[in-house]
Amino acid sequence: MAKANNGLVRFFRSPTAGPFVLAIAVGLGAGVGAVVFRWLITSAHDVMFGSAAKLVGGWGPYHVVPVPAIGGLIVGLLVFFFAREAKGHGVPEVMLAVAESGGRIRGRVAVVKALASAVCIGSGGSAGREGPIVQIGSSLGSSLAVALRLPVQRVRLLVACGAAAGIAATFNAPIGGAIFALEVILRDFGIRSFVLVVLSSVAATAYSRASLGDMPAFAVPVHQPASWYELPLYMVLGLLAGLAAILFSRALYAVEDLFDPMRLPEYIKPVLGGLLIGIIGVKFPHIFGVGYETIESALTGRLGTWFCLGLVFLKIIATSVSIGSGGSGGVFAPSLFIGAVLGGFFGQLLHAIMPGIVPNAEGYAICGMGAVFAGACRAPVTAVLILFEMTADYRVIVPLMASVVVSTLLAERLMREDVYTIKLVRRGINIKKARPIDPMSDVRVEDVMTTSIDTLPLAMSLEEAAAQFQRTGHHGFPVVDKEGLLAGILTLSDLERAARQGLHDRIVEDIATRDVMVCYPEQTLRSALADPMAGEVGRLPVVDPDDPRKLVGVLRRSDIVHAYTATAAKLAPPDETGPPPEDD
Repeated sequence: MAKANNGLVRFFRSPTAGPFVLAIAVGLGAGVGAVVFRWLITSAHDVMFGSAAKLVGGWGPYHVVPVPAIGGLIVGLLVFFFAREAKGHGVPEVMLAVAESGGRIRGRVAVVKALASAVCIGSGGSAGREGPIVQIGSSLGSSLAVALRLPVQRVRLLVACGAAAGIAATFNAPIGGAIFALEVILRDFGIRSFVLVVLSSVAATAYSRASLGDMPAFAVPVHQPASWYELPLYMVLGLLAGLAAILFSRALYAVEDLFDPMRLPEYIKPVLGGLLIGIIGVKFPHIFGVGYETIESALTGRLGTWFCLGLVFLKIIATSVSIGSGGSGGVFAPSLFIGAVLGGFFGQLLHAIMPGIVPNAEGYAICGMGAVFAGACRAPVTAVLILFEMTADYRVIVPLMASVVVSTLLAERLMREDVYTIKLVRRGINIKKARPIDPMSDVRVEDVMTTSIDTLPLAMSLEEAAAQFQRTGHHGFPVVDKEGLLAGILTLSDLERAARQGLHDRIVEDIATRDVMVCYPEQTLRSALADPMAGEVGRLPVVDPDDPRKLVGVLRRSDIVHAYTATAAKLAPPDETGPPPEDD
């Protein structure tokens, strides 16, 4: 039995058939996840706006106010206690995993993200379902690759496969899903990457269509295609969309900056956000949830001109509050919503002013969707292809391309980072920088740190400390207080300096360095050693990111050397370095 299992593992690690089978498996798994996730959202909506809303039915139209707040509490508890990565819109975490963590994503993230996002969206939170399904599919691909102990490049590829499959199944857009994963997540259009990602996308779409039917995401009415002299007007729409995309991106993180400093438990902040959403939703229920019904209303011209303009700002506020307060959901669908109502406003305004030149407004709503998404996410190829698939309307391709290109160029000019990467840059991570294959960037601190920690108490005499240095041969010790919390570090240089100054009768507290350089378990070695001073320290204390004084390990020079040596040979894919190694 063990030999059979080993043979199966070797098959999946092989450079030939194994990757293709895994890509299809991840695609099917993500397809199932997308279908289940949509069911979870529907169920959560039925419960929250059905059973729960009946409890306050006597409030009249105000009965919707507490519903998003209740959902916010559930989301806050799920995220806080089970998976912090499930907070927010999800795609930046996947991008970071691919760029800095070798594609490793905790398996529990898929479950927590699905539940938290379903409750958030189902209870009225203004967010999309694509971010969660990207994280769900990517988590599935990562978990499978890590379980099979695949090389780092294979792990990253399966993460991208999961992301592509999630988008494809959610929007019934196999081409758009594949290009999204290559353009946004993987940032690689190589042949091998393209083939595997497309396989996953096709498998997910096949399952989704079998389960949900083969229909475009949006029903678009028949309309007269744009004439050549309308193209400048579509380019003006691109300018407006670029500005809206920048406003959306900045508002999202501005609201996050408002909530982060609040001296409240993290799981309470989404409750406040939910209350604000409920208050807005009393008069404008259009902002609740994903908002596909409102998008279709904009596409069919059923919304008033100035009402469309108002919805642009209301959706930006609602989405920023939902996600910035700690909710869980994506920004893809909100960007489509904003673009649809912006394009609806612009098209209807033009039609009223110059009906002979602009015979209908529907095309502007479609192009606005793609243009705002492209400006916010800097993914113009994805925007063009996915809008074509979601509407099944080829007549808007030329004006869509014009709007998308102008929006992307303007957004890139006015704001360097997109709605995804700005979250990472704010944490000091720039994934846009091209980097060579580097073992230090593919190993996490927690994988190599020493957990058996020798420490010195603050009250220990220097004579006793010197004996400890001599006994262990260490060049430094973390210093802890009475509660065992990190209070500083004492190095051999500190001790020798004290001896030269005749401070033999002092204690560790008197000479220890209190401003300690630390690192965190989930950091890569490259990130942990980014500070130039890190190379001068023999050992770095590793602390809990939620409690920077709680010592969980020590990163020693020998740990780093061993990790580098062991990882360097494994970074190249098996098809470049020969057959995969046998199991021990």
